[in-house]
Amino acid sequence: MKIVTQLLFLLAIAAALPALAQTMYQWKDPKTGSTIYSDQAPPPGIKPLGTRDGVVAGDERQQSFALRMAAEKFPVILYTSADCIDACKQARNLLNSRGTPFQEKIVQADTPEMEELKKLTGGEGFVPTVTVGRQSSKGFDAAGWNNLLDLAGYPKTAAFGSKPSGAFAQ
Repeated sequence: MKIVTQLLFLLAIAAALPALAQTMYQWKDPKTGSTIYSDQAPPPGIKPLGTRDGVVAGDERQQSFALRMAAEKFPVILYTSADCIDACKQARNLLNSRGTPFQEKIVQADTPEMEELKKLTGGEGFVPTVTVGRQSSKGFDAAGWNNLLDLAGYPKTAAFGSKPSGAFAQ
């Protein structure tokens, strides 16, 4: 009787496995410029960046539900500039080490991105600056940035211990 119960349990698990492998889509929102991850195809007229069964295209590891929800509710934008080297590199490394999907905006003088950055930083074009949802932090401060990411629900480390890929930096 015990063997029959175990076989039925294994059969039930095997039958449920196809439900776990769903197709994920990735595309850019034309209004906000943020990357959208969804289990539904993008709206008509928007070209997907890619699709994959069970894995978001461009990402070699499957993203957790928590990561997808955090990215949807609290998108991360990293503002950098061409002359920001060490601090901006540390900022990218922190985001990648956590497996955090982010959009990078490289600002230059007299551009819309610079005006956007000045609004965030109180009139200064200070880089690196990060926004997590509606919250922002100027200057690289690992503890402060980690706190923002923690509060938004981003995982503390990249999924499955795999090394970060450049697919997150855009």
